[in-house]
Amino acid sequence: MQTLGDRIKYLRELKQFTQKDLATKAELTIVQLSRYETNDRKPDPESLRRIVDALDTSGDYLLGRTQDPSPMKEAVTNLSFYGGPEAYTADEIAMMEAALKAYREQKKKLLHKDSEKTDKNNP
Repeated sequence: MQTLGDRIKYLRELKQFTQKDLATKAELTIVQLSRYETNDRKPDPESLRRIVDALDTSGDYLLGRTQDPSPMKEAVTNLSFYGGPEAYTADEIAMMEAALKAYREQKKKLLHKDSEKTDKNNP
């Protein structure tokens, strides 16, 4: 059975990243990443999230809960609050899902910019 470290290393090599590349993308040190890959240490939840994002995979894959390294699919929007999906046409549902996806992407960008500003202000 593959360990967390094995899966991180496997995907890193599959994507042709060096340890330095992945460490930079995941905001880790090379030493941290190396210790994760050799199972000397386990990443904290925030580091694990950054590794998941940098490798474009899912936490479930890295944790061995699935064999599929594909990123998690967005959950289907729950429209029950608004009368349920039967209250809308397929076009309306598609437009709402697209708007929600755009909102989430924009929010993610803004949060990333804020974290960069915080990092620059705290040398």
